[in-house]
Amino acid sequence: MKTGYYPGCTLKTKAGNLERSAIHSMAALGIEMIELERWNCCGAVYSLADDDLIHLLAPVRDLIRAQDQGFDRVVVLCSMCYNVLARANLLMREDEVKRDAINNFLEEENDYNGEVEVVHLLNVLKDDIGWKKLSDSVKRPLTGLRLAPYYGCTLTRPEEISIDRGISPKIFEEFIEALGATAVSWEESETCCGSYQIISNPEAAKETVSRIIGSAVNREADALILSCPLCEYSLGNRQSDLIESESDLHEIPTFYFTQLLALALGIEPEESKFDLNTDSAREWLSEKGLLASVEA
Repeated sequence: MKTGYYPGCTLKTKAGNLERSAIHSMAALGIEMIELERWNCCGAVYSLADDDLIHLLAPVRDLIRAQDQGFDRVVVLCSMCYNVLARANLLMREDEVKRDAINNFLEEENDYNGEVEVVHLLNVLKDDIGWKKLSDSVKRPLTGLRLAPYYGCTLTRPEEISIDRGISPKIFEEFIEALGATAVSWEESETCCGSYQIISNPEAAKETVSRIIGSAVNREADALILSCPLCEYSLGNRQSDLIESESDLHEIPTFYFTQLLALALGIEPEESKFDLNTDSAREWLSEKGLLASVEA
């Protein structure tokens, strides 16, 4: 089975561990992800200004690329990219006035009316693969691990594009359980990590990150699992700086959900580029025996 795939900018640089582990995992599950030709940055943030159509041009162009390649859907890994593409797609489907304005501006492109479906990889795993088949495909069960699923703010908001409709999403928990691990229920799973506030207002972001990490630790989670490079930066890469200033806060490793998926499927660890994770995260994996070759 083949499907269109939008990588986004960060997956080609600092989040190569998210992309590579996903591509290898889906290939092992029988799905070939074909990267869109001539894709561009989605814009990273969906503009909330009602009259700001210029920032919708980038994501709409990407959707046109998928349409022009004959795909009826495009799979996204990064939760921020998913949010931007899905919301832009929804607008193109439902708002005729803005749709016409955008299509008229993009006069050199084919018209786009929302024909392509934007899908997050977690939904592909749930709906195309199925949790039963995924569980049956696991070669190295993550038994005994307590993993805290972190949705953040872009996978479930707004409700119209949520990857799991309802007040309490369960898709991430179901994914974790299919890999043989225990999904930890915790209060901050949908709390925004602070996003770009980590740069513009670091003290406010620091307080938020501290609360999120503290909540996961208090629930005795072994690790945080996420799908957003910005969340990984705030909660993972910057975590050591936070702990240095807060002696009562304990460190917790963070991983992209596709990295643990790859490990559970028996894909060799080097294919998941754990060298891009923090030193402490790699040490934790080593302690758990998860970095050893499956063939060993």
